[in-house]
Amino acid sequence: MSTADESLNKAEDLLARLESARTKLDGTQDPEEAIEILQELAELAKEVEAELQRAKRAAETEAATPPNPDASAD
Repeated sequence: MSTADESLNKAEDLLARLESARTKLDGTQDPEEAIEILQELAELAKEVEAELQRAKRAAETEAATPPNPDASAD
């Protein structure tokens, strides 16, 4: 698996965690818990953005690097 694929997979995992936290937020009436969940959502969103940026850079690098015919297949 390429680095871009790994970053995209991690971003998908983070998005699932983000959705789970959003669901928890919808289910709480406690203002303190809501604040904690919102902070978690903000951190997860930052992590998703960072992974997407890594994936983009990796994809650009992979696209700019010609395949090495001497490299062994995984």
